[in-house]
Amino acid sequence: MTNNSFPSSDYPADVHVITHQEKTVILIGTAHISQESVDLVETVIKQENPDCVCIELDEKRFEALTQKKKWQDLDLKQLIKNKQLATLMINLLMASYQKKLGNQLGVQPGAELLCAANMAKSNNIPIVLCDRDVRITLRRAWKSTSFLKKGYLLATLFASLFDSTELSEEKLSELKQKDVLSELMSEMGNSLPDVKKVIIDERDLYLSEKIKAANGKRLVAVVGAGHVEGIKALFPEDHSAEIDNISTIPPISATWKVAGWSIPILIIGSLLTIGIQKGAAVMGSNLLYWILANGIPSALGGLLAYAHPLTIAAAFAAAPITSLTPVIGAGYVAAFIQVMNCPPVVKEFETVGDDMGTVRGWWQNKLLRLFLVFLFTGLGSSIGTYVGGYEIIKNLIG
Repeated sequence: MTNNSFPSSDYPADVHVITHQEKTVILIGTAHISQESVDLVETVIKQENPDCVCIELDEKRFEALTQKKKWQDLDLKQLIKNKQLATLMINLLMASYQKKLGNQLGVQPGAELLCAANMAKSNNIPIVLCDRDVRITLRRAWKSTSFLKKGYLLATLFASLFDSTELSEEKLSELKQKDVLSELMSEMGNSLPDVKKVIIDERDLYLSEKIKAANGKRLVAVVGAGHVEGIKALFPEDHSAEIDNISTIPPISATWKVAGWSIPILIIGSLLTIGIQKGAAVMGSNLLYWILANGIPSALGGLLAYAHPLTIAAAFAAAPITSLTPVIGAGYVAAFIQVMNCPPVVKEFETVGDDMGTVRGWWQNKLLRLFLVFLFTGLGSSIGTYVGGYEIIKNLIG
């Protein structure tokens, strides 16, 4: 059972007490950009001296907060090989959105989570990182979103970066009481219910189960305010059997696998049929059209992104081939060549949050330019696939 009475120390309404079996959890709902939340976390941990401090962080986000030079160890080439470039970009977009709001409030995002970790460390209190791996969260959210809504999500995040409107005092005060990411997701909840489910609802369940599993009878848990009600509702129930399911990235469905291979099979089959029916010369001219229709737009995408000349050449060469396989896209090939020839320096990783907020920053910062190379060359290849495919099918049936 749960008990929402407050401790005798008369904590504010952001602090909730949950009792479950032999555990008592002091649950602090915070805003990730609020100095008041930082002060509250420090006060509660100091006063409670709990058996354990649970924090809404995973290993990667914890390292990012506590190890400012962690960027130096990021292997972009391996990240591209693992097809995680899009995940990194969305992660940085969300972090930049929070950072921009934090700058207006004078507090850096996650300051209260870092405070919780430092307070626990200084008082020799064990720390439990209770959040799901951010890479799994973002990849599950990406996979759960349709192609059109992926565009809407990216457009919304990009628009938030370039919105220079100063927040009113009323809005600033409101944001101090909320988890900014949860607020962003709630605003998009009607349009992107699947994204909200993954980023908020699934994590409510994950956080709840990890807090219950933490050692100790009296715990302090620090989570974003947007997760409090979900955790309180789920805490009395046993959802441990669901953890494995929401901790994995769903495999590509058989339907999508078939769809992914259908275009290559259609194009190759059409070329072979044209060769049989109309001769090798006609087939050759259609093949050349396919190469140019894919290669030119992809190379132009690289040119638009100010890519290295070798990257532009690689995009031209790769696009006609990658368009015939769903295994890898031209964007990843171009990004890999780009990072080999123009690797970002440490300073650019450190300023990426600010550079994201300006149009010029996307072309000047080598990390952001890498994203542009990935996006523009991939988009060019996609356009070429449809243009080239249309011409080949037209010539087949014409």
